[in-house]
Amino acid sequence: MASEITYAEVKFKNTSPAAAVEVPPETKKHEHRPQKYPLWLPWLISLLLLLVCIAFVIALLVAPLSRGGEQPAALQQKFTEWLCVSAVPQGKGQGWTCCPKGWKRFQKSCYYLSADLMPLAESEQNCTGMGSHLAVITSEAEQTFLTRQLPQPRAGVNYYIGLRAQEVGQWQWVDGTPFNETAAFWRRGEPSNVTDEMCVVIHAISTMYNWNDVPCKEHYRICESAAVTV
Repeated sequence: MASEITYAEVKFKNTSPAAAVEVPPETKKHEHRPQKYPLWLPWLISLLLLLVCIAFVIALLVAPLSRGGEQPAALQQKFTEWLCVSAVPQGKGQGWTCCPKGWKRFQKSCYYLSADLMPLAESEQNCTGMGSHLAVITSEAEQTFLTRQLPQPRAGVNYYIGLRAQEVGQWQWVDGTPFNETAAFWRRGEPSNVTDEMCVVIHAISTMYNWNDVPCKEHYRICESAAVTV
């Protein structure tokens, strides 16, 4: 068929314009190409782009409240009353650091000081049930703050913190934070490092150096959780 088309073009190239108008059927087929995509496809693409834009805007609005996985979701679910303070200098944006009502706030953490006694296992469960854990103390400033928050009764009382030993002298924080001996605040003569004293408490006295290793019996407790930021 291609040879016939070539022959026709050679034979009639000098003919009248009227003859040149006639086009072989094969050429006409090429001029009317079929539709390569359905008519609704551009609408679908536009809709998908719109949905992507909406999702992006929602992500921007939700991000300040969620902060990835850093927010204590369990803590937020357990409490409905909160106390918040501005987390940024005035006039430099918005931001609040919040703790449940009745908890103590220090920097980016919230602390709960119990009014009842529990053994270690029950103390850990109580903190976990509130979306927190027994307090992990990693700085002198944090230790000083907690010491000042504790009552000062005539007879000292003990508050569990999240430090204990699986083996004598092998101290570990409950959240996996490495134990730093230079940031430990033992009372003079402590720790005893004996098999029946594998838990650590803050002994409620005014001095900053007030950690004791004690039997894991009934004591008060200090729970800690990351503050909620909004």
